[in-house]
Amino acid sequence: MPLSFSLVAVYSRFIRRCFTGAGLCSQALNVDDQTTMHFWGPRDKTAQKPSLLLLHGFGPEATWQWRQQVQFLAPHFNVYVPDLIFFGGSTTKSSERSQVFQAACVGKLMDKLEVERFHVAGTSYGGMVAYNLAQMLGKEKVQKVVIASSGVNMTKANNVALLHKAQLDKIEDLMAPTTPQNMRKLMSLCIHKPPPMLPHFLLRDFLHKLYAENRKEKLELLEGLTIGRDDTSNVSPLQQEVLILWGEQDKIFPVQLAHELKEVISEKARLELIKDTSHVPQMEKPEEFNKILLSFLQEESS
Repeated sequence: MPLSFSLVAVYSRFIRRCFTGAGLCSQALNVDDQTTMHFWGPRDKTAQKPSLLLLHGFGPEATWQWRQQVQFLAPHFNVYVPDLIFFGGSTTKSSERSQVFQAACVGKLMDKLEVERFHVAGTSYGGMVAYNLAQMLGKEKVQKVVIASSGVNMTKANNVALLHKAQLDKIEDLMAPTTPQNMRKLMSLCIHKPPPMLPHFLLRDFLHKLYAENRKEKLELLEGLTIGRDDTSNVSPLQQEVLILWGEQDKIFPVQLAHELKEVISEKARLELIKDTSHVPQMEKPEEFNKILLSFLQEESS
């Protein structure tokens, strides 16, 4: 196989066509004098449709993580899918690296786009950003909140348990892998039934195309996370209606975290578990994930 050929690059072009086919277009905005955010947004914004913000997790850029949602959701919502800072085409000169900073940047983006009210759904790291965004802007701006597979309430003990499960010493070796071996470990934890055999050249292609860019800054993002540092969780309740959507076999954030989060995050919280999925139910069982998500967002608020 020629070294210049990349299956990941080919699939990335297919994903972009899925987004354009859903009526979204690739854009970039300077949200302040230090920060530029790349995002996919509606080519023709429709006033009759509510707005929905989708926030991706740590790993590949946003298009890879929400591909199987945009075409389903676009007929119902004005969908916005940003790359968080140091993913895709989003970058900053600021030295800030916390999930709170990510939320502030997303909030500025929505202000620049003149989106007055919107729902937000975030998966994994994006769920942490979504939680902070909802807390920051309140229910006047952020309507309903979906937190998917996201240990917003994780503790130091959860971090230690994850490293023990992965048989690694440092969280960056798992979340920002550099070797095919560590990439296999990440996939084995994220996917309920991972592919039995992926060739090394394909894993290296994944690493080169999806994980290598801005690696230094992504490690700083992991270091800048304030969640999972303490012995106890520090979750403050949200005012919004919250859906907690989780893979029943999640090996990154065990389902017990989902049950605990439901009890503290909101009086208007519900929990939905998707069977036979791990950390990425939106990829493993997209039809079920999409149906649950749409039903929650379209229900009349209580």
